[in-house]
Amino acid sequence: MTQAPRVKRKWRPRLGLVVFAAFGAVLALPLAGVFFFRIYENQLVRETESELIAQSAMLAAVFAHELDASPPPDAELGAPAPPSENKDEPYAPIAPKLDLAGDAVLPRRPDAEAAPAPAAPGYVALGARLTPIMTQTQRTTLAGFRLLDPRGVVIGGREETGLSLAHLPEVAQALQGRFASVMRLRISKHEAPPLYSVSRGTGLRLFVADPVIWRGRVAGVVYVSRTPSNVFKHLYEERGKVVVASLAVALLAAGVGYLFHRTLTRPVRELIARTGAIARGDRGALRPLAHHGTEEFAQLSQAFLDMAAGLAHRSDYVATFAAHVSHELKSPLTSIKGAAELLRDDVGGVEPMADETKRRFLDNIAHDAERLTLLVNRLREIARAEQSPVGGQTTLAAIVAGLKAEFPSLQIRCAGAADLVLGVREESARILFAHLADNALRHGATRLDIDASSDVDTARIVLRDDGAGVSPANRARIFEHFFTTRRESGGTGMGLPIVRAMLRAQGGDIALLDSEKGAAFMLSFPRAGKLAR
Repeated sequence: MTQAPRVKRKWRPRLGLVVFAAFGAVLALPLAGVFFFRIYENQLVRETESELIAQSAMLAAVFAHELDASPPPDAELGAPAPPSENKDEPYAPIAPKLDLAGDAVLPRRPDAEAAPAPAAPGYVALGARLTPIMTQTQRTTLAGFRLLDPRGVVIGGREETGLSLAHLPEVAQALQGRFASVMRLRISKHEAPPLYSVSRGTGLRLFVADPVIWRGRVAGVVYVSRTPSNVFKHLYEERGKVVVASLAVALLAAGVGYLFHRTLTRPVRELIARTGAIARGDRGALRPLAHHGTEEFAQLSQAFLDMAAGLAHRSDYVATFAAHVSHELKSPLTSIKGAAELLRDDVGGVEPMADETKRRFLDNIAHDAERLTLLVNRLREIARAEQSPVGGQTTLAAIVAGLKAEFPSLQIRCAGAADLVLGVREESARILFAHLADNALRHGATRLDIDASSDVDTARIVLRDDGAGVSPANRARIFEHFFTTRRESGGTGMGLPIVRAMLRAQGGDIALLDSEKGAAFMLSFPRAGKLAR
C-alpha cells in the first residue's frame, strides 16, 4: 500500500498563538506609541522655537524702531554686526534648529548677576516704554521677555531689571551679533503630574537670544523663553477619558479575539478532530461542521467532506468489486478444477473414460480458461480506464472514420457537428466508441446513428442502434460490473462499466436514454481545453 507523503516535522506556530501574538501587538501599540511621542515632542519643540523666533524678531524690530524714533544721547553700541551670508537676498530667515535627539540640554538657567555698571539712562527709558508691551504679550503667549542693553544688562521685563545676563552662553553669542537658541532644564514651582516622567520634553525650557542690530552694530538683545507644549499634559488632564478609551480598546480587542476564535480557531480544531475520526473509520463523521466561521472554511470543509466521501465510496467500491471479481472467477475455476480431477482419476482407472467424454471435459477447461483470460483482460482494461491520462483532444470525424474501418458490418451515420473537437485523447475515444459499437453489434444491431451537439463547455454525443435494446428490468443494472445477458455467449458485463469509468476519468459521463427501438446512450465530453471540476 502506498503511504501518503508525510509533512516535514518542524516548529510551526499554532493558530491560537498567531492570533494571540497579533492582538498582543495591537494592545501594545498604544504603549509603543508613547515612545513615538518623542518625535511629536521634538516637533513641538521646533514649533515653540519658531514661535519664539517670531516674537523676538518682532520685538527686536520694535526695539530698533524706538531707537530710530528717539536715539538716546548716551547710547553706547556693542560689537559690529557680522556680515550677511547672502547679501543679494533681501530676507534673512532664521529656521528652528533645536533637536531633542541630538542637541545637549543645558542645566537650568543661572541666576542673573550684578552688573559691573548700570545701564545708560536712555536704554533704561527705552526698556520702560517696551515693558508694558512685553507684559501684555506674555499674558497671551506665556513667554518670558527680557530686553538687554549692548553689555547684557536687563533694561526691560518683569524681573531682573538692572542685573546682568552677559554670562549666559546664548546671551554672549547674541551680544556678538549672532542669533542663539538653547534648551535648558526647567525647574517648576509646581509638582509635575506622574505621566510627565515618561516625557523628556516636559522638563525643558527654550531660550532664544536675538541681537538688535542698529546702525550696523549690536544695540541690544531680545531674550525670550518659554516651555514647549507637551502632549502628556493633555493626556493627564484627560486621564478619565484615557482610561475609558483604554477599556474600550481592550473590549474591542477581546471582541475581535472572540471573533477570530469563532471564525478561525474553532473550525480548524473541529476539522482536525473530524479528520482523526474519519481516519479511524467513523462514517458518522462525514457530516458538515457545526461552525464554519468563514466562507473559506466552509469551502475547505466541503472539499474535505467530498474527498472523504469519495474515499469512502472508493473503499466500498473496491470491496464490492473484489466480491464481484471473486464470484466471477470462482465459477470457471471450480469447473476447471472439477474437470481436471475427473481426468486425473481416469488415469490408470479400471474403466477408461470415453474419448468423447474426455474431449467434452477438455473443451470445458479450454472454454473456462478463455473466459478467465477475457475477464482478466477486462479487469486490466477497467483499471486502465480509471487511471486513463487526462487531456488531449480529437475530432468526432476521426472517431467515426475509425469506427467504420473497424466495424464494416455496421452502417454508421454521423449527423450534427461532425467537426466537433473533444477534450479527450484519440486512443481513449477510440476505445470508448469501439466498446459501444461492439455492444450494439452483439445485440443484433445493423445500424448506428451518431448525433452531436455542444455548448461552451460540454460536447454531447447521442448513439442510437437498431438492436434488441435494453429491457425495463435491466435498465437500472446495465452499468454494474459483471452484469450481462450474454454470459453463455462469452459476455463479461465489463464493457459499459469500462466506458463509464473512462468518461468520468476524463470529466464526462454516460447515460441511458429512452428509445422505442434499440438502445440509445448519451455521452458527455468536456470541450477541448475545458476539464470538469
